[in-house]
Amino acid sequence: MAKRIIQVDEKVPVNMLIPLSIQHMFAMFGASVLVPFLFGINPAIVLLMNGIGTLLFIFITKGKAPAYLGSSFAFIAPANAVIAQFGYEYACGGFVVVGFCGCLLAMIIHKFGTKWIDVVLPPAAMGPVVALIGLELSSSAANTAGLLDAAIDPKNVIVFGVTLGVAIIGSVCFKKFWSVIPILIAVVCGYLAAVVCGIVDFTPVMEASFISIPHFQLPKFDIHAILMILPVLLVIASEHIGHQIVTGEVVGRNLIEDPGLHRSMFADNFSSMLSGLIGSVPTTTYGENIGVMAITGVYSVQVIAGAAIISIVCSFIGPLAALIQTIPNPVIGGISFLLYGMIGTSGLRILVDQKVDYAKSVNLILTSVVFVVGLSGVTITLGTTSLSGMVLASITAMLLSLLFYFFEKAHLLNEEG
Repeated sequence: MAKRIIQVDEKVPVNMLIPLSIQHMFAMFGASVLVPFLFGINPAIVLLMNGIGTLLFIFITKGKAPAYLGSSFAFIAPANAVIAQFGYEYACGGFVVVGFCGCLLAMIIHKFGTKWIDVVLPPAAMGPVVALIGLELSSSAANTAGLLDAAIDPKNVIVFGVTLGVAIIGSVCFKKFWSVIPILIAVVCGYLAAVVCGIVDFTPVMEASFISIPHFQLPKFDIHAILMILPVLLVIASEHIGHQIVTGEVVGRNLIEDPGLHRSMFADNFSSMLSGLIGSVPTTTYGENIGVMAITGVYSVQVIAGAAIISIVCSFIGPLAALIQTIPNPVIGGISFLLYGMIGTSGLRILVDQKVDYAKSVNLILTSVVFVVGLSGVTITLGTTSLSGMVLASITAMLLSLLFYFFEKAHLLNEEG
């Protein structure tokens, strides 16, 4: 018997709505709260903004594009660099500017369409840029887990191993409902292992008031900090387009046409801009939640909205927010090991899905140069602004893509070869 499909605009009975909404909340939870941990901020503000951003997304897209907005991983590398040099408030300023520019890009797409994006960032360049988001963070995951310390603590190794092991086994072996929350289950198991090893301090939980207001902070702006984060716009634009295409295939609708890419991209970036204004992290449509829809056959935006409301409520429960903050670094490191690798693989998947032909020199050169620039450690300093890693690779990819486009139009490419 075929699985019943609940379409985007269908209503869901209350007895189904609550558990289905919690399921979506679980699917995004583990990955989404990881980003504020890496930035050193309280995750409560992120849970609040994820919920608000998702509700805004549903409203702006007229309830036609089911998507849950969680913390964006694309900003991690440049934001960490800004935080180290300037402070988190200046990273928030960068988030605001990137979100604003993303809104402008949405307006450009509404006016001129989407074909020009393939010129600026074709698949052969987009793939390695996305892959670099995860690959350049691989050492960060090991460092967070305590595996690069001069003297490695066996307790950290145990907690790290339990977390990563459950995440790996769960991702390939769990079935039905459990198959969509392997990250959350791994965090829980790793946390329990940390409790057994005696490396968890419950004092913040005991001292937290039941109702707690998330910590808000205003952004600060510096041109150098902004320039360090701004190139991420290319990555998040490509990521958003990919997610909309995949979601459209899952629900059986052309979301690029209706409600339109300009609406969904504006909503996505408006949420990130608002997040930066209140001290939260940038948001993005989440692949985990797309996976939930594909597995369950439930595409209703009502369910997504329910999950967003649950996220908002959780952000005001003090003990819960404090409990999340007691998760030790080896647990975060264990999850990061898998997540960063998956991000890198998603970039390679773009190359496969788009059937990039490496018999063509243009594609071969684009991918090769972008990978080497991103992983070589080369840094270009312009005044007090330093460009390296994924940021420098993104700029290189865009410049090379434009150069090769003009070469093609001028019939200068050795296509016969």
